[in-house]
Amino acid sequence: MHVDPRARDGTYVEHGALDVGLTGRDWVLESKLEVVAVADLVYAKQSRGKVRWVLAVPEDSSWQQPEDLANCTIATELVGVTKRYFEDRKIPVNVEFSWGATEIKPPTLADAIVEVTETGSSLRANRLRIIDTVLESNTQLVANKESAADPEKRQKIDNLALMLRGALDAEGRVGLMLNVRRRDLERVLGVLPALQSLPSPPSAMTNGWPSTRSLKKPRRGR
Repeated sequence: MHVDPRARDGTYVEHGALDVGLTGRDWVLESKLEVVAVADLVYAKQSRGKVRWVLAVPEDSSWQQPEDLANCTIATELVGVTKRYFEDRKIPVNVEFSWGATEIKPPTLADAIVEVTETGSSLRANRLRIIDTVLESNTQLVANKESAADPEKRQKIDNLALMLRGALDAEGRVGLMLNVRRRDLERVLGVLPALQSLPSPPSAMTNGWPSTRSLKKPRRGR
């Protein structure tokens, strides 16, 4: 199975150059990629939430809803999704590709923009106001269709997805390992604050003290 973490373009996966890769749901939709979405990995730079592609206008403009932008120019890097968004609403607009610094284009170079945001702070700093969400997005583990249909490769892909999900789920939690006297094991497991408590099998005991593992969210006390 071929995996390259540097290749963030899902087209490599679609065409079979890679079996599996990480890319954004937004770019899967933008490029209309025919890949298998194996896992949604929801995280962002500042939170564990999704990012949003939003429609934003100058804060002092009179535009309040997408329909107000009929016959206006919209700048964005997400051209295909933006065009389909307005076409679905039967709103005629001119969508232009933005090569970057999209937030500074209104009102001189564009009437409005569709831009990705997590907190909205950059948009507010550029005196822009959000009037609608075009798309919510997150990282996805995607697989080539043929690779996903191959039982041997699919097992490896599913294992990779499990490890990635586990890494995300473990964030903000701590692991606790301890040895407990056999006669106290059930009582300790009954009160141990944990998501899961798994005593080791008897063969892993040290002098009759089973090894116990616990995963829990930390709690700070004073």
